Amino acid sequence: MVVSKKCDVYSFGVLALETLMGKHPEDLFLLPSLQNIMLADVLDPRLSPPRIQKVIQNILLVATIAFACMRAEPKSRPSTKRVCQEFLGRLPPLPKPFHAISLSEVKEYGMYMEGVKTQTQYQTLQADCYISC
Repeated sequence: MVVSKKCDVYSFGVLALETLMGKHPEDLFLLPSLQNIMLADVLDPRLSPPRIQKVIQNILLVATIAFACMRAEPKSRPSTKRVCQEFLGRLPPLPKPFHAISLSEVKEYGMYMEGVKTQTQYQTLQADCYISC
C-alpha cells in the first residue's frame, strides 16, 4: 500500500462513520448489500434519535462525506480540501424522511460531493476553507 493524502481521507471517513455509529464500521464492509440497512438504524444506540431537522441534515452530510472518503478507488475519493468545502457549505434538504434513507442511498448520494456551486459560492468556500482548515 502506498501512503498518500488519499489514505488520510480514507481514515477520516472511517473515523467519521465510527463517530456516528459508536463503533468501528467494519461490519458494514462485510455486508453484501447496504440496501436494506437504514442510516437511522446504525447510529450510536446510546444517543437519542435525532429529531431536529438541522441535526438530521448534518448526520446525512457526515455519513455521505464519510462514504465518499472511503471509496474503494483512491482517485475517486475527495481531497481533504473538498471535504472541508463540503462541511462549510449549505445543508441541502433531505431527499426523503430520515428513517427511510438506506446506507446504499447515502453511499450513492453524490449531491454533497458532486454538487454544483456558483463561482461566488466556490470562491467563498475556498477562502473559508483556507482560513479554517
